[in-house]
Amino acid sequence: MSKPLISALAQFAAATAGRNMTKAAYVAVTVGVLGMVLLTDNRAKEAWGWVGALLWTCLAYFVFEWLVRLRHMARQGRLSLYVSSSAGIVDAIGALAVPAALLLGVEPKTAWLLSVLWVLKVVPGIPGLRQLRRVLVLESGPLVSVLVIFLMVVFLASVAEYFLERDVQPQTFGSVPSALWWAVVTLTTTGYGDVVPVTPLGRLVAALVMISGLGVFGLWTGILATGFAAETRRDNFLKTWESVSKVPFFATLGPAAIADVTHMLRTIELPARTTIIRKGAQGDCMYFIAAGEVEVDLPGKKVQLGEGAFFGEMALLGNNKRGANVSTTKVSQLLVLDLVDFRVLMARHPDLAETIDAEAKRRARENK
Repeated sequence: MSKPLISALAQFAAATAGRNMTKAAYVAVTVGVLGMVLLTDNRAKEAWGWVGALLWTCLAYFVFEWLVRLRHMARQGRLSLYVSSSAGIVDAIGALAVPAALLLGVEPKTAWLLSVLWVLKVVPGIPGLRQLRRVLVLESGPLVSVLVIFLMVVFLASVAEYFLERDVQPQTFGSVPSALWWAVVTLTTTGYGDVVPVTPLGRLVAALVMISGLGVFGLWTGILATGFAAETRRDNFLKTWESVSKVPFFATLGPAAIADVTHMLRTIELPARTTIIRKGAQGDCMYFIAAGEVEVDLPGKKVQLGEGAFFGEMALLGNNKRGANVSTTKVSQLLVLDLVDFRVLMARHPDLAETIDAEAKRRARENK
């Protein structure tokens, strides 16, 4: 075996040993699940006889991935931790579920349905999943309270409809368990129409249940939306705080002042050669460079400003017209301070106002 091939296999095994999904794993999951779907269609199975071979190939990859991770964790002394973790359990299920079913004598067409469990491998890579988990944990109290209300309404409505409809519709409302199906379908506003109350009081109860369903799910939606909004603000605040703390201009501020500044600033990331300011445009904000570099196009010269510098303050202090073109020279992260927030910040922190004013005067002298 040639050295380049051995090196490529070693790199592939090293990438597979990590807990993150690789491109090959995404391809195997997609192809495997599509193959399982085709296998359930007899016409497709006859037209594409290679579907079975495709499924076996995907299974072989997941077995290889699981064994590589077992070996890697064993070498690091963390085998028991990996085996008992959610990722380890999902990897084991992906590798062993189908073979175990086949060995137990399950019909192959049925056994391969277990390959749908391969989709669980992509769950850790879903963006925002960690944020969703935090929201569910933080809002678990209100969510459970609404769930209790949901169950109470379902049970009370079932008993009420059983009492009101049992003599008129004994086949559909002849017992409370039978009425539960109607209550769940009605409260979730699904409305299949297979079970419908016919008495006036029964319909009145149904109307109240439908209205209650709108309220219950509205509460759930509001709780989750509020939780997501709070988590998004928290994440944005932490990211902006990190960027602000890197700017030397704010180094002298205390934590309370930095928090005050962080609430006012917004972060933007720009690629190289992007125009930020055009000469003569209306000035409504100033910028601090958290990372990267910008170029200021002044008459007769060009000035580069790096990390920690600020620009755009001239239009906020005096003439509100931009005096020069400014563009990025590399990928840059900027902190933007709008005009209204600029004035509030200058009023709250006179030392910052003096520093910005002194820098603006110095630049004005240099630009003459």
